[in-house]
Amino acid sequence: MKEEPQRQGNQNQRLEQDISIHIFTVSSAMVGVCLTVIGLIRVVISLGTADTLADDCLAMDALLFLISCLLSYWALRSRGWRRMHRLERLADGIFIFAMIGMVVVCTLITYTITVPNR
Repeated sequence: MKEEPQRQGNQNQRLEQDISIHIFTVSSAMVGVCLTVIGLIRVVISLGTADTLADDCLAMDALLFLISCLLSYWALRSRGWRRMHRLERLADGIFIFAMIGMVVVCTLITYTITVPNR
């Protein structure tokens, strides 16, 4: 009977580790996406077709994704289950916040491009 709770604990730990791995990989990819879009926005601004704060917002977003990536990596390297769980939850929260920020920035970019300057 004592094996059942231990088995469930191992499954929970594996699940937490899987979540951390997903946050780690997607966060690192999103840092690259943010930096790529910043470069594209700078090209558009230098051509004089649009001017926006989106590149500054994306830089902050890239920083949030980087923090999420580092926290999830720390969670993966953590030996204690409780510490791993706390780090994973923090990385997850920052990741969700950064994704919402990315949607807001995309809306800002779309608005800037489609609405003519007055």
